[in-house]
Amino acid sequence: MSIQKNRKYSNKNLSERPIGVFDSGIGGLTVVSQVIRQLPNEQVIYFGDTGRFPYGIRSAEVIKRFSRQNVNFLIEQNVKFIVVACNTASAQALDYIRRIYTIPMVGVIEPGAKAAVRYTKNGRIGVIGTEGTIASSSYTKAMLRINPKLKVFGLACPLFVSLAENGYIDKKASYLVAEDYLEFMKKKNIDTLVLGCTHYPPLKKVIGKVMGKKVHLVDSANETASIVKQTLFKMGLINSRKKTRRHKFYVSDTPARLKKMSKYFVDTTIKKVVRIDINKY
Repeated sequence: MSIQKNRKYSNKNLSERPIGVFDSGIGGLTVVSQVIRQLPNEQVIYFGDTGRFPYGIRSAEVIKRFSRQNVNFLIEQNVKFIVVACNTASAQALDYIRRIYTIPMVGVIEPGAKAAVRYTKNGRIGVIGTEGTIASSSYTKAMLRINPKLKVFGLACPLFVSLAENGYIDKKASYLVAEDYLEFMKKKNIDTLVLGCTHYPPLKKVIGKVMGKKVHLVDSANETASIVKQTLFKMGLINSRKKTRRHKFYVSDTPARLKKMSKYFVDTTIKKVVRIDINKY
């Protein structure tokens, strides 16, 4: 399915259209949770590419193709705005898909990076994420563009994804893994730590306890939702009509798993998840 860049969008009831969010799997639900909290009048349509998860091991070319298919699907749902709630796709494909489509978009890296620069006092910032995100240095580059004098330290914490997806949110095993991983960051004397993966917010309590109260945790999901709110307001696309919004959830595989694990990522009850054939897009 081909979506042309010059596709025209009718302005009729544009503000009442939903916000589209896509991720490589389940973690993007943390962004959905924050968008719903900060923008209660908005409807959210979420697509989790669970059938092709994870993106971090893929080439940039494949990630771009996947991201374009995801955007095509969301545009078919008549969304007004798209959130790329995947750090890997934000790093590898956001600039690419922005050149193709006219629909406004935001990723999760820039909001998190800007917040970290704003919060730090000693100029020493840590970033934890998947191997792909850390290898891309996307957060580091974004922060250094704002302040070249910063010291930024990256650390891949791949096991955090498994812990979050399997409900190990506040268990002894979670603390042991966090203590092992984060010893590196503690030695760097950072005062700000970016949770550079949408799977990590459910582990915020564990990470915060290990790092201590002097280290500010930057939740990219929360910061991204704030940027979405600001951008929609500036564009005049905020939905001001108060009524119950039925959010919709789609995946490319295993819908039952998203329903089961969603309680760790989003506050709303997900009653229905629809599987789609993303390769059609």
